[in-house]
Amino acid sequence: MNEFQKIRAEDADPIFDRIGKNWFLLSAGDGERNNTMTVNWVTVGKLWNKSVAICYVRPQRYTYDILENTDRLTLTNLPDQYRDALKFCGSASGRDCDKFEKAGLTCAFAKNGAPYPAEGELVLVCKKLYVDDIKESSFLDPTMAEQFYPQKDFHRFYICEIEEVLMKS
Repeated sequence: MNEFQKIRAEDADPIFDRIGKNWFLLSAGDGERNNTMTVNWVTVGKLWNKSVAICYVRPQRYTYDILENTDRLTLTNLPDQYRDALKFCGSASGRDCDKFEKAGLTCAFAKNGAPYPAEGELVLVCKKLYVDDIKESSFLDPTMAEQFYPQKDFHRFYICEIEEVLMKS
């Protein structure tokens, strides 16, 4: 009889490393503005018989307003040499500058019109399917709300169909 080994969830699939350790850039454009921001709160899997990505954005982020005005976005994993670009895109605001340009990234566009950094090695091209907000009253452990949302700025989450996956060889 085969014995099971206990492993960490992070070791079950390389996507966990891409998300948790390497981070992603979430990019969106509304026809007038294109912006990108660093994210590592991303979930991928199957829902409603579709391959989906779920991403989370706080309401004060510049990208939030753009996401509210478009139904497309991309999630891009960059090679290690772009770590400084990822840090910059996580700390600077698109209200103040063109983050693609300032981070040394080239803004490309998927077939569905969503922007992404051409330097990426993996791009999930997504269409929003469902939007909701994390609610304080839904936490079963209230200390999590206190820990992650001391200012009550709960994330909005977007469940998106992965329409296309672009990967460099």
